[in-house]
Amino acid sequence: MEQYEPDRLSPAQVAAMRRSLRNGRAAMTRRSVLGGALTIGGLGALSACGIPAAGSTQGGVSADDHSAQEKTVNFSNWTEYMDVDESEKHHPTLDQFTERTGIKVKYTEDINDNNEFFGKIKPQLAAGQDTGRDLIVLTDWLAGRLIRLGWVQKLDPANLPHAYANLSDQFRSPDWDPGRAYSYVWQGISTVIAYNKKALDGVEVKSISDLLDNPKLKGRVGFLSEMRDSIGMTLLDMDKDPANFTADDYDAVIARLQKAVDKGQIRRFTGNDYTSDLTSGDFAACVAWAGDVVQLKADSPDIDFLIPASGYMTSTDNLLIPNKARHKTNAERLIDYYYEPKPAAELAAYINYVCPVDGVKPELAKIDKDAANNPLIIPDRAMAAKSRAFRSLSSKEETEFEEKFAKLTGA
Repeated sequence: MEQYEPDRLSPAQVAAMRRSLRNGRAAMTRRSVLGGALTIGGLGALSACGIPAAGSTQGGVSADDHSAQEKTVNFSNWTEYMDVDESEKHHPTLDQFTERTGIKVKYTEDINDNNEFFGKIKPQLAAGQDTGRDLIVLTDWLAGRLIRLGWVQKLDPANLPHAYANLSDQFRSPDWDPGRAYSYVWQGISTVIAYNKKALDGVEVKSISDLLDNPKLKGRVGFLSEMRDSIGMTLLDMDKDPANFTADDYDAVIARLQKAVDKGQIRRFTGNDYTSDLTSGDFAACVAWAGDVVQLKADSPDIDFLIPASGYMTSTDNLLIPNKARHKTNAERLIDYYYEPKPAAELAAYINYVCPVDGVKPELAKIDKDAANNPLIIPDRAMAAKSRAFRSLSSKEETEFEEKFAKLTGA
């Protein structure tokens, strides 16, 4: 088990956080950062505040499960990551869960950034205390860290029949949680190539190589400021597996991207502010997040996307139950509920991310036929087969890789 040793964030990690908070995935359409949610200095102080190491903490540490006596579950999620009704006061799928089970959901949108939230909950987890939360949603790399630290509970398959049966194959066994013993996917986040047909004016784009090498696109190409997305897509283009690459492979990608920067091929590295560049035509093509592309396509006939033959990157946001949670069984029932096709479809129709639930398409078609037929929301088999995940990084790799990427992007 990995031991938690508090230390200060490296300059590269601080730069990566600033990128994410300013305009990265933490600022995506349905995951906007609330004003004043985090100061970098504040998180740095949290990271160095002498929290005890977790060497004696074991995974699966629970308080007595009070689910039978206390019909409640405390659920922390990202902002704008749940369906709402027209009044914007109610979450229909959560209300339906309560009506069916009698379990009331205290739903809190208090996750604005992975690092910030980690700083918020780690004092209690490291000390073996209850965080006050029964269910949390974290991006794959941080979910993996909490699992390695032994700070989340092993799930009981008996309470998760729908989740076990309906989880899409592409999400079943990440390297950080083989077999999904500790987590289930909330939503998938795909990285693709988006383009403006009018701005391309007949120039053909089929691959990352086209973005990096076609002189007709010079100065009109965008890459993402999120390291795993831009590096992962380029690794695939170079016939390398993002789930199994070496430090030399990483350096080769950095060198290739640096060459494109030096010759002015790449206009800039962006967060989701690429959407304005793409719609205006300043970007003819760029690396983009599928959730944004769904919205852009709905608003502009010139915007479209493609999946390179080499494949595309998919990350996940994941449901986990922290150690000492009081209502583990209730939380598992809520996880399982969202793997039933009907509530999964209602959620997908609203938030437009990659739905991880097999069998959801017929239910989604009853609500929104366009969404049901959109491969960015419901990937078909051929598209799912091209999905790749970025491998877990050691702390040393995380620091070294972010430093090199920061130098590349000028962060």
